[in-house]
Amino acid sequence: MADSAANQSVSKRKRMKLSPDKDTAVGSTDRISNLPDSLLCHILCFLPTNEAILTSILSSRWKPLWTLVPKIDLNDTYIRGHSVSPLRILYSVLAQHTTPILSNFTLSWHSPCDSSHFDKWIDTAISRNLRQLDLHIESKQLFELPHAVFHCKTLVSLELSGEIELDPPPSFQLPSLKILGLYEICYTFHNSFSSLCSASACPSLEDLKVVRDDNYIVTNFKINVPTLKRLRIEVVSCFNELPDFKLEIYAPVLEYFNFFGDLRSIIFLEKLANLVEARINVSADNDWIRVFQLYYGDRVFKLLKALSNAKYLSIFPGDKECIGFGSIYPSMFQNLVRLNFKVTRTNWHVLQSLLVVAPNLEVLVIDKDYYYKNQLCWMEPPDGPGCLSSHLTTFNFNGFEELEHEVKFIKYILKEARVLNRATIKVSDLHSKESVLKKLSIFPRQSSTCLLTVELGSIEESSLV
Repeated sequence: MADSAANQSVSKRKRMKLSPDKDTAVGSTDRISNLPDSLLCHILCFLPTNEAILTSILSSRWKPLWTLVPKIDLNDTYIRGHSVSPLRILYSVLAQHTTPILSNFTLSWHSPCDSSHFDKWIDTAISRNLRQLDLHIESKQLFELPHAVFHCKTLVSLELSGEIELDPPPSFQLPSLKILGLYEICYTFHNSFSSLCSASACPSLEDLKVVRDDNYIVTNFKINVPTLKRLRIEVVSCFNELPDFKLEIYAPVLEYFNFFGDLRSIIFLEKLANLVEARINVSADNDWIRVFQLYYGDRVFKLLKALSNAKYLSIFPGDKECIGFGSIYPSMFQNLVRLNFKVTRTNWHVLQSLLVVAPNLEVLVIDKDYYYKNQLCWMEPPDGPGCLSSHLTTFNFNGFEELEHEVKFIKYILKEARVLNRATIKVSDLHSKESVLKKLSIFPRQSSTCLLTVELGSIEESSLV
């Protein structure tokens, strides 16, 4: 009996110890509830508005907080299925949202809707000193961007995508705009794009992203922004019938340039003296290439010439073999310290030509695409010391398959690079790391400190025919 009583006493003490008392539980809740409104609103900023609204049911303390968050982020996809329509929900959100300053208005809309509603929503947002406007419309009808947007003095970031029609007024200015994104939208007139991407319209613009498809008629684009630092262009051809177009760019302080897609005529009107990084991923329709392969390849090299001041350069030929067809080879890349290059069956000679004109290259990264070994465009490495000898410290080869020309190329790198610190070769799962390492290790190395490693990796296709 005594042992039983003692065990019950110990058990009771354990339960008391493990169970929080009422005051502790209340105190834990109060730690959150007693945080200042500004901190709680900052936390809610990381949630979409429909989720932030749900916190209002936690307690009376939380009920009004979502209305003080300086951000509205709504996607009608997530508010469908309610007894109230998405249209009424959005009007209700705007009516209850009481903060005088709205830093961000993000709307993703997929439901049929009269354009007058969009005008009212955006006008309401702009009236609250809006800083960031992000619109994505897929309602199966064109929505013309309200002219009020073009006169918003506080707007810092503007991103438009989908079924939006851009028709700027004759005279306007967005003095604070630094970031502009235009993703597959419609332009009312041929000069609609150029009038927006100009120094007079956007005197502070620093970052521009443009995605163009083949649905719209604009064929001549002009970018005249002396303050532009970052430029990303994507050209999407949905039906392989993209009409030719010309893009003229005046951006003398550009630091970053990224192009992806179907390359046509791109002309830089000023030397890019401040360029730090350039990424080029080009492709074209196969039928077009067969007819104009030399012309298309030369376009690539003309673009590379304009980018010759870059310190970091990435070249990816995409899924088409167009870069190897050119006859105009690039001039010197005196500032280039890192080169990422994707080799295909037609562009090995392009890589080798680039290495000759990059005397200060420090890092070389090669990614290999699948190709047939009997359709190779290859050029023997030069005899004697080349540009790689004095600066190359890092070499990576991804997709090594022990083909004869690959072995020759790696042998050349090891032989010529005097200050090479590390050479990393990635092989597919079908190859033995040990046998490849043994094969490559017998090659003479100019650098006594070079560490040669072989790792398992993968390429898109691992078999050759």
